[in-house]
Amino acid sequence: MVFGIVGLGLIGGSLARSIKFHSKHTVYGCDLKETAILQAKMVGAIDGELTDENLPDCDVVLVALYPKDAVEWTLNHIDAFKPGSLVIDCCGVKRFVCDRLYPAFEGNPAVFMGGHPMAGRERSGFTYAQDDLFENASMILAPAPGTDIETIRRAKEIFLSIGFAKVRFTTPQEHDEMIAFTSQLAHVVSSAYVKTPLAPKHKGFSAGSFRDMTRVARLNEDMWTELFLENDDLLLSQTEALIKNLQEYADALKTRDEEKLRFLLREGREIKETLEE
Repeated sequence: MVFGIVGLGLIGGSLARSIKFHSKHTVYGCDLKETAILQAKMVGAIDGELTDENLPDCDVVLVALYPKDAVEWTLNHIDAFKPGSLVIDCCGVKRFVCDRLYPAFEGNPAVFMGGHPMAGRERSGFTYAQDDLFENASMILAPAPGTDIETIRRAKEIFLSIGFAKVRFTTPQEHDEMIAFTSQLAHVVSSAYVKTPLAPKHKGFSAGSFRDMTRVARLNEDMWTELFLENDDLLLSQTEALIKNLQEYADALKTRDEEKLRFLLREGREIKETLEE
């Protein structure tokens, strides 16, 4: 099988490395940064550069770019994909991408499917790509309505074979709702948390809790700004819900309401315990 990977940053680079680690498939990759292509070649993550000439040879094309760039690149190459091939984006929002690409692929001999590898690190670029990044991760796939079951089965088998622990199928709406909570809100909280006045003085007073809360504050602000604004309605809803919850804790502290504070903490603990079951 021949894979084409567009974008050799952390996700695209890790996909390339994972494919080569788990299989004997051919991988072509491209990136705006020539250094990323050279690094990928040097470590054996790709067999060569993805070009207009070999794109039609690819059985699977993974587009690991920012959402706007992913849509633009895919539309610009829509007539070049191999008939029967799978074209899958790797963006962190799905409505923005799928609303534009589902209709574009109607009647096209290639098949587009929304995708999101559920793994990452706080640092970006091919330098930080890993062949085991997806070892315990899910690959989320959002097939277009009407996609045949055989194509869906094939997509699932492909991702399981290249190192993902499981594959989850969803809709663009459900994906964006859940990601607003599980990922985007966490980045908002972490970014806000490190701006508190005592943060610069944490050394010697911090341990695991501080590390956990601040890890994803080291983010790529260009990418996350785009992701936030392309999911602004759902992220805003989650942010406002969190603010409401925090206000309850603040009110209990302000009034020194011991019973209310104990109730809030117990409620949080019990909810967390149900999440772990």
